[in-house]
Parts: sequence; structure tokens; C-alpha cells
Amino acid sequence: MVRKTSLILFGAAVGAGLTFLVTQQPQWIGVSARAAASDTYRQLNLFGDIFERVRSHYVEKPDDSKLVEGAVNGMLNGLDPHSSYLDPKNFRDMQIQTRGEFGGLGIEVTMEDGLVKVVAPIDDTPAAKAGIRAGDIITALDDDPVQGLTLNQAVDKMRGPVNTKINLKVMRKGLDKPLDIAITRDVIRVRSVRSKIEDDIGYIRITQFNDQTTEGLKKAIKEITEQVPADKLKGFVLDLRNNPGGLLDQAISVSDAFLERGEIVSTRGRDPEETQRFSAHAGDLVRGKPVIVLINGGSASASEIVAGALQDHKRATLLGTRSFGKGSVQTIIPLGPGNGALRLTTARYYTPSGRSIQAKGIVPDIEVLQEVPEEMAARASGETKGESSLRGHLKAAEGEEQGGSQSYVPTDADKDKALMEAYKLLRGTSVNAAFPPNTAKASAVPN
Repeated sequence: MVRKTSLILFGAAVGAGLTFLVTQQPQWIGVSARAAASDTYRQLNLFGDIFERVRSHYVEKPDDSKLVEGAVNGMLNGLDPHSSYLDPKNFRDMQIQTRGEFGGLGIEVTMEDGLVKVVAPIDDTPAAKAGIRAGDIITALDDDPVQGLTLNQAVDKMRGPVNTKINLKVMRKGLDKPLDIAITRDVIRVRSVRSKIEDDIGYIRITQFNDQTTEGLKKAIKEITEQVPADKLKGFVLDLRNNPGGLLDQAISVSDAFLERGEIVSTRGRDPEETQRFSAHAGDLVRGKPVIVLINGGSASASEIVAGALQDHKRATLLGTRSFGKGSVQTIIPLGPGNGALRLTTARYYTPSGRSIQAKGIVPDIEVLQEVPEEMAARASGETKGESSLRGHLKAAEGEEQGGSQSYVPTDADKDKALMEAYKLLRGTSVNAAFPPNTAKASAVPN
């Protein structure tokens, strides 16, 4: 037996090399452990040797920080598709996205022919109040031409501190001259929840899971239940199609909104002692009304947590096509001021019945396929790429991996077969053995 001094890597780039923090932690180890440590030191020495040779001999003098960042990215990208390094800008962008709140104008935009086109102004925002309309073309921002900018660069220029002004040059169909519109930035909240009432049914769509999602859901349920008498309300459609996911805590609280008790999800990392279980609290916000959840090949991550929990507890019927199959959890680890953050896959998650959906997805109780228009058939009719098709994906914990599934959703609600079938089931004009779900079969789920 030999004595060992452990090495803790903090990976901070300083000048020409790496800084390591060595802590004295005496412990007795075997020869095999010493060999493993020796191999690790050898690999680190190899990295240091290559780093110095690149710095000294590359055809042009490289940027040391970019070399280190590239090495870090290479290490993380070799793990799985969802682990990565976030530089300071990408870290800020991620925080804005998950917070669902930023200083800006309040317009949804896209890029068309190198110019920024307004998809729609968001209600009650500075852009809407200033008269910005859907279809407007933004050609300049503070007299700087938009041509040549990427969409992200243009969006970055439009965002900024609250109460600061920006001047937009706007071309509008039917006008010979461009408009000059000055707008003062304000706090913009991303609407991740949209809802409407279809006679006797409440329709709720969640587009992502950010900090605003649960409050948006509660508001939507409150508005629907106040406007439709309880004896008239047939139930709810929760639309999670093409929702890529988001925050774990929001997926848990959204699931909790429809459950009275029981486990919602568990996360299990490499160390069995780090297993976490999350359970529902009493208080079904829709008071037992029937729920149909719409999913498809674009429903991933947090969406699958909600769908899996409601399916396992027989609280809802899932309708549509098999979900994406992202059954892993990423932890964001800030690396200090100016250093960005580490996004690292730290656990798999499991539905209440103990299912891992990693690289498999969730199979709906009722499958409904959508006809795809001919002009879109080449890119939309086939199966979309699921988690199992991603290079280097985390392998399924159990069972056979599954490919992607259909994710096309018509913009015209009347042509949306899954949505129309959900309405028919809730109204009783269509019958299926999977609706309503058999609650007796939920007994295998921890409560």
C-alpha cells in the first residue's frame, strides 16, 4: 500500500498554463488506484505539451484563452450532446431565457432576405404601443444597417437596459418611405403559456418551461374556470407539442398543479446517495376535470417529465406521437465572474413508475398522426430526429432505444387532427378505451 496526495482540478486558465489547487487529503490506496492516477497525470502532461507546441509553432499566434476554451469544449462535447461550456455571453443569454424576463422592445422577429421581419408585436409592450405591426421590415437600428447582422446580433442590439431608447427604421407595405420609430425599452416577460376557451373546453399551450411558466399556468386555469361554469366545463387540453423543455422545478410545479399526491419525478446520478425524489402537494387546480395532454416528437425534457407524471398517475390521457426521449438532467455550474458556466449532465430522471425515457421517449396512450401538406412533405412527413439519433447521446438505461416521431402541427386548428380528436373525446363525440384513463392501474405508482 502507498500513500497518496489527491489533486483537485479547478481548471482556471492562467497565462500559459493551468492552475491547480492541491489539497492534502491523506488516504491509503492500492496499486491499481496509483496506476490510474499516474495515467491521469500522463494525459494532463500530454495536454500541456500539445498546448505549448501550438502556442509556439502554429502559423499565426493563437489566442491562449480561445485555445483553453476549445480544449474545454472538446472535453465536454465528447461526453454527450447536452454537456457544454457556456462562455460569459452564452451564460447571460441562457439566464435571460430561463428567467423569461429581459429589457427589450416586445416583438417576435425572424430574418428574411438579410433584414429583420416582425412576426408579431407582443401585447402591452413598448413595440405594440409604438405602433409596430406584424410584417414590418426593420432595416436599421440607431442608424446602423441591419443588413449583414445575424438574427441574434440584431436581437442583442434591440435588447438593453430598461428606460433606454432605440430608433428603428421600418419599411411597411403600402408606404413609399420608411418610418422612423423611437421606442423606449421596458421589462419584457416571455409568455410561455397561452390559453383560450373553446366553448366548454379550456385549451392551454406551454411553449417552454421558464421562471414564468407556473404562474402563467395558474393564471390561465383561473381565467378559464371563472369564465366557464363548472357544470359546463368538459375538461382541459394541455398542449406540450414541440416544447423543448426548460427548468426542472417548473416541470415539477406544473405537474403538481394537476395532482393531489404522489411522486412526480426522481433524479438519479452516479452516486446512489444523491437520488432525489419530488412529490406533489395536495390541491388539484382543475378540481379533477378530465385532462388530455398533447405530445409529439418535439416534446422533450421538462415536457416529458410532465407527460410522464400525469400518464403514470392516470391523471391524464396522452394523445399524439412518441416524445423526443431526453431523459437526462443538466446542472448549470457557474465558474466565477467573467468565466461563464459549465452545463453538465449530472443525472437521469425517472417517471413515478420508475421508467427512464432516455433515448426512448414516452408513447402516447392514443396515437394520432397528422397529414402533411405536399409542399412540406420532404422535410416534415418523416420521423424527426429523437434523442437516440444524436451523436454521443447517453444510452438508454434499459430496453430498446427508439427513433424520432412526427412533430408537424398545422397552423390551422381545424386541420389539427390531434387537437380535434382531443376536443371530441372530452365532449363524448368520440370514444377510446384510453380515455378516461383507468385510475385503478395507477396503484403501482408511489403515493
